Amino acid sequence: MTLAFTLCSINYLAQARTLGDSLKRTNPHIRFVIGLVDRLDTANVPVDKLPEFELLELHRIGIDGLDEMCEHYNITELNTAVKPYFFRYFFGKVPQVKNVIYFDPDIIVYQPLAELEALLEKNDFVLTPHLATPIEDQLTPNELHHLNTGVYNLGFIALHKSPEALDFVKWWEEKLFDECKIDLCNGLFVDQHWVNFAPVFWNNVHVEKHPGWNAAYWNLHERTFTNEEKGHFVNGQPVVFFHYSGYDPAKPSVISKYQNRFTFEKRPDLNPLFDYYRDELLRNHNAYYRQFPCYYIKSEPLYKYQRIRALLKKPFEKWLARL
Repeated sequence: MTLAFTLCSINYLAQARTLGDSLKRTNPHIRFVIGLVDRLDTANVPVDKLPEFELLELHRIGIDGLDEMCEHYNITELNTAVKPYFFRYFFGKVPQVKNVIYFDPDIIVYQPLAELEALLEKNDFVLTPHLATPIEDQLTPNELHHLNTGVYNLGFIALHKSPEALDFVKWWEEKLFDECKIDLCNGLFVDQHWVNFAPVFWNNVHVEKHPGWNAAYWNLHERTFTNEEKGHFVNGQPVVFFHYSGYDPAKPSVISKYQNRFTFEKRPDLNPLFDYYRDELLRNHNAYYRQFPCYYIKSEPLYKYQRIRALLKKPFEKWLARL
């Protein structure tokens, strides 16, 4: 059996529902679970606003030290840090599962995942790189940015249940317990840099460069899209899944808040993909969910390097007073 899951807090349930809808439409045989990094018992979400998909709340998977994790992570870091713990839960608690696929909630799957499942028959890991060809300019993001954020995009990772994969998950858990921060000064960008080691430390790692896998703002420079009768295509091949990272339906003219290379005026080929996604998010109550704060995040943690920067910006007299 193949199981796919995503992770989000209540504020991203519209994205998770849209992902689930796409999987149900294209891969009805795959079990889909929303790992909810939140508490429904305190949020009072009406029954008619709950997704029809299986919800697995974070407190139910048994993470030792969860309270400690919550104390030093913001909402993005926490949603990322618990990823290997959910892999372990599915591998350990779902006896019939063979393959577990993780998708970020802001992904839509457009095609059957038969090729991915075939790869998992021969490999224990499947990853996708941020980009497969060089970038010719200094706009955002370029190769330097990806040196800071990781070679692979961990909005997608697929694992086949095996001793190698289980060993990786255990190691990944240990790293992400307290080193899943957005702290570029210390070489950390959530979970992504750690997986740079996967092809070095473990065997049977497949890196997939198909242009239709994990297409996103960071690789648009090498991919051109067409909308045809049979669906969306990129460089003449089917779009398997598109990652709408950084897109906000409240700002429909912006491809992603994380890039400045392309606009819809320069890339009209993207309009059908994004028009569809915007409509799906609105249909799935995006504005309603966005109002919910995450139960686990009481305040934004202030890291040491942030405190130092704040001090350096203060007038000299106030800076001395803090010494």
